[in-house]
Amino acid sequence: QVQLVESGGGLVQAGGSLRLSCRASGRTFSSNAMGWFRQAPGKEREFVAAIGRYGSPTYYGASVEGRFIISRDNAKNTVYLQMNSLKPEDTAAYYCAARQWTSTSANDYDYWGQGTQVTVSS
Repeated sequence: QVQLVESGGGLVQAGGSLRLSCRASGRTFSSNAMGWFRQAPGKEREFVAAIGRYGSPTYYGASVEGRFIISRDNAKNTVYLQMNSLKPEDTAAYYCAARQWTSTSANDYDYWGQGTQVTVSS
């Protein structure tokens, strides 16, 4: 019922920055808490960041705290992930997800996008 489309992935050099976007449709965007997750080949899905309906609260995974920033623009039905000081270990497929209440657990999310690939070269 909620459709999510990610964009903004690509190839970036270590130390660089990249901004991912996720546009939602299907129901009122402001009613959704949003999250970002990532998964690299051979590894478990990892929590990256989450944001509440009106921009707070926000949560970050330990591996990205201080480097990534999650934000949202409800007028555009879009959530963003600003990634700074990128490292090769950040290379993964990044997915956005939506649910009614803010959560850091992937199992709590109801809707998922198809993902966008981020590759960080050394």
